[in-house]
Amino acid sequence: MLLYAFSFCYNPLLSKQLEKNDIVQTCHWFERKTSFLGSAPRFPSNLACGKRKNTWSVVTCVAVPQKKATIVQTTSPKTWSPDSWRNMPIKQVPEYPDKDQLEATENRLKKALPLVFSGECRRLKEQLAKVARGEAFVLHGGDCAESFSEFERYGGDNIKDTFTLLIQMSIVLMYGLRRPVVKIGRMAGQFAKPRSSPYEKAKNAELELPSYRGDMINGPEFNAQARIPDPARMIQAYHQSTATINLLRSLAGGGFLDLNRIHDINLQFVNETPQGKRFLEYANSISDALAFMKSCGIQADSPNTRTPEFCVSHEALLLPYEEALTRYDEETGKYYATSGHFLWVGDRTRQPDCGHVEFLRGIDNPIGIKCGPSLATDDLLRLLDILDPENEPGRVTLIVRVGAGRVAEHLPRFVEAVRKEGRQVVWSCDPMHGNMETSKSGYKTRRFENILAEVKEFYEIHRQLDSYPGGIHLEMTGQNVTECIGGMMELEESQLSQRYESPCDPRLNASQSLELAFLLSELFRKSL
Repeated sequence: MLLYAFSFCYNPLLSKQLEKNDIVQTCHWFERKTSFLGSAPRFPSNLACGKRKNTWSVVTCVAVPQKKATIVQTTSPKTWSPDSWRNMPIKQVPEYPDKDQLEATENRLKKALPLVFSGECRRLKEQLAKVARGEAFVLHGGDCAESFSEFERYGGDNIKDTFTLLIQMSIVLMYGLRRPVVKIGRMAGQFAKPRSSPYEKAKNAELELPSYRGDMINGPEFNAQARIPDPARMIQAYHQSTATINLLRSLAGGGFLDLNRIHDINLQFVNETPQGKRFLEYANSISDALAFMKSCGIQADSPNTRTPEFCVSHEALLLPYEEALTRYDEETGKYYATSGHFLWVGDRTRQPDCGHVEFLRGIDNPIGIKCGPSLATDDLLRLLDILDPENEPGRVTLIVRVGAGRVAEHLPRFVEAVRKEGRQVVWSCDPMHGNMETSKSGYKTRRFENILAEVKEFYEIHRQLDSYPGGIHLEMTGQNVTECIGGMMELEESQLSQRYESPCDPRLNASQSLELAFLLSELFRKSL
């Protein structure tokens, strides 16, 4: 018995709309882990098949035998182009009122220089393959959403501070884990955010407006004009990303973070905190080890100690921007998204038969999949079949975000299904998105104790399943903000208003982030 399921969805980026009687169904036949079936499928006579209209995307899913369903791939493995996502259903993409301006912006970005290069993306994939084998660890962190105003206010110091903090955390983790740490920043492109609702209200107010979707799309100011999607914001985001990457390259390659000068790697306001003092103890031990190596005639000034490798990433949400910055690499014959080294698909946009997955399947960057409680095991396997048909180590990172107290409910089914299929993936923990709450004063916040609890549960479940917990994914900043409650500094709810700067979701500050790195390092070290 064959089971047919049909779905269709309007694509808001295409201007022409269809009437209901114009919709025609299009049938696609695919099988997991293979290309097209060798013979043409047989459909019931009452099933209408026809061509697909441009504005509506119709997707057919087919499950075959009676006893065990075969999960099918709903996007064509034969034809992909940077714009093939436009013929698919899509979510979380704004409808721009000025289509001509949108097209002009896209054309301008298509002529822009790449922000990253294909060789760098391949190098990152090689590093992540080591993580998948349990030979390294990945530290992934940065802003919830980058901000135009914060960049102007701090003149790049916010980027420098977050970069410095990530390096500090990586040193702590390397020291405790005895493994290399792959460092990836949520930087130079994290300007768009998916939202749970298309509308939002001001704190403790009745006025409702379209949701703020990140500076690349609309403005955070709570007025109707600011919330209109503006294509020109993509150009500003591109220029700020360019400046950010240039600064990061200078910091990484200019000796600023040479391990031989490790005592200089510390944020000023963290110095006097318990975490800062503890980091200095680590720094003393590392300095002693380097001095011992030199006394033994062992080179201690290799590029690995002088120049940390650092990559940038963001969620591939605003596909007109991503498509415009996609480039063909003549050396490999593959396409790369040059907007960042690593892109991920979010928990709200990871539908196997929709546009975001369609775009990501065709680029050769390493990619991530956010895995929340609503992700069905079968859909996870479908996503892996679509996004990583060759089962390439380092290609896919599964970023689990289920919330404290729910890891045991969901992580085992993910791990067991992936293992049964023989998949080689990186397992990373996002302890931020499942632990959001709203304070009595109206601020969105997260509790440090819940963040730590999810990390511990993630580690323990992997240990029980003899699996490798390979990374952590954090929303954090090098600034001394007051957005998350708790930690060793015991930040209280009443203090949130003192320095709450995030236009979107709350971030761990530098002290809380470094404290989490120490605790994670200790957790792993116990099992060595």
